[in-house]
Amino acid sequence: MIQQKTIVQFVAETNLPTTQGVLRIRAYRNSDTGHEPIAILGDIHKFEGSTPVPLRVHDACFTSEVLGSIKCDCKDQLDASIAYIQQHGGLVIYLHQEGRGIGLANKLAAYALQEQGFDTVDANRQLHLPDDVREYHDAVAILTDLNISTVHLLTNNPRKVEHLEQLGIQIAKRIPLEVQTSTTAQAYLETKRARMGHWLHPKSEPKA
Repeated sequence: MIQQKTIVQFVAETNLPTTQGVLRIRAYRNSDTGHEPIAILGDIHKFEGSTPVPLRVHDACFTSEVLGSIKCDCKDQLDASIAYIQQHGGLVIYLHQEGRGIGLANKLAAYALQEQGFDTVDANRQLHLPDDVREYHDAVAILTDLNISTVHLLTNNPRKVEHLEQLGIQIAKRIPLEVQTSTTAQAYLETKRARMGHWLHPKSEPKA
């Protein structure tokens, strides 16, 4: 197990009316980095003791979630995850790790290279940036605060499974999170499947 290295403090919990209904939001702050991760709570109280809790650890995507970009499936995954925990219970932890951790400006620089024909992996490498630099200490700190150690993880990403397990989270089951998305995102998804090992079918049915 990797030793926990962050200082994450609970700030507040509140109801937030949204287009997806009223969401229970729990806010945190990392006093070292200034990052402010949140937990979106479904019913977690029905999972007692060591019963696995459904969990999505979701990384911010300003381009899709705010600007409506259809280059990726991030917003679709977030919406599907919130709908899942509303129906089944569990939580979504939202982390500010744009562009697989390289930041928004670097992500847009990589997008500019993608216009020249590079895929999402090679665009990062052309900029001398890592394929994926996300880390999950803040997520684990939130789970610890909520007394959750065993989860059913909503993900298609083997790296996320590996890193959470290294931090001491028991993943009893993986819940696939393939969603209907735009035709524009298909090349991106195929690159993640073929080059980053994501658990995705070769072809996903596009959204109209």
